[in-house]
Amino acid sequence: SMIATISLVGFTTNIIKPKLQIVTELESRPIQPIEIKLEPVSIEINETEMFLNAIGHRESSNRYTVVNKWGYMGKYQFGKRTLKNLGYDVSKKEFLNSPHLQEMAMLDLLEHNKRILRSDINTYSGTFIDGVEITESGILAAAHLGGPGNVKRYFKKGKQFKDGNGTKLTSYLTKFSGYKLNLK
Repeated sequence: SMIATISLVGFTTNIIKPKLQIVTELESRPIQPIEIKLEPVSIEINETEMFLNAIGHRESSNRYTVVNKWGYMGKYQFGKRTLKNLGYDVSKKEFLNSPHLQEMAMLDLLEHNKRILRSDINTYSGTFIDGVEITESGILAAAHLGGPGNVKRYFKKGKQFKDGNGTKLTSYLTKFSGYKLNLK
């Protein structure tokens, strides 16, 4: 069997030899330029995601497992009462360990607040109050900070809300203004 293998290897190397050709001179031809046409590319920017990222960054540096000294939890710093009012009956551990749940809760809260504040959004969007341009995204961010009732009080009476850290409602109206949100 070994003799057969050696003779087979010898047979194939003698019959299947690569043919090499030595080039002594290269042919010189001019290089033809290639024309490349670039078409504009449309990139869709999801401003709702950008808005959520900005709110999450402000609230928790986009960390899902953060709990502050008042017990507000997750990326968007939800209170247990707000979660319960939205229909989320989950434990602190379940909430903190589920980024998906936190994202869904935030979208639900934004849509909930939008329904409550629809007339205020329609009335005040595009106006300026104390030099601040009022937009839907700013209103919804302010409602996240202080609740829709405090946003309504601000528009009706000029009453300024501050959270436990001293953050003013108007800072959220300003900081999160101008996003085009894709909400129901």
